Amino acid sequence: MSTELAARKAALRKHILASRDALAQHARQAASRAITEKLLASPAYRAARVVMAYMSFGSEFDSAALLADVRAAGKQLALPRVDRARREIEVCLVGDPERDVKPGVWGIREPDPGVCAAADLAAIDFVLVPGVAFDARCERLGYGGGFYDRLLARLPGRPARIAAAFDVQIVASLPTGPGDRRVGAVLTESAEYRASEAQ
Repeated sequence: MSTELAARKAALRKHILASRDALAQHARQAASRAITEKLLASPAYRAARVVMAYMSFGSEFDSAALLADVRAAGKQLALPRVDRARREIEVCLVGDPERDVKPGVWGIREPDPGVCAAADLAAIDFVLVPGVAFDARCERLGYGGGFYDRLLARLPGRPARIAAAFDVQIVASLPTGPGDRRVGAVLTESAEYRASEAQ
């Protein structure tokens, strides 16, 4: 990645995170509920048997209600675990997201490898993808480590790749490089954006 591209991404990341952090807690909660309703109603989620999601951190979309529905609906839940040494995300099956996780890299709750088995990546049909910023073409700006870009490139088949974001995280356009992976759709509290299959 060029120095100029990295600087543009870093500046945008800082701006969007500040905007997201500035949202009032009740506004984040209301937006998260609205987004969760859209996720649960989506055909891709309803048809999925193995759902990869994540445990919310900081001012992110609150994924707790989605995780609860995955279990209540009898689907298998897979969660990411950061392998810092290999700079990769490991995906593990989690029976109980409160009991079977522990703080990992950066304090984010992730599967305890002592009790959670590795997931079969080929079996995952739905991926909830985190991110800092998105545009209407479903390009994605992550947190800067490239972990999800590399994971999305490794996933076999074509699982649905959906991002949940607040309206303040949508921008007109994103600085992107050759390693950046877009998502299939972005759901916010007031809009839905879908990537064109032709792009």
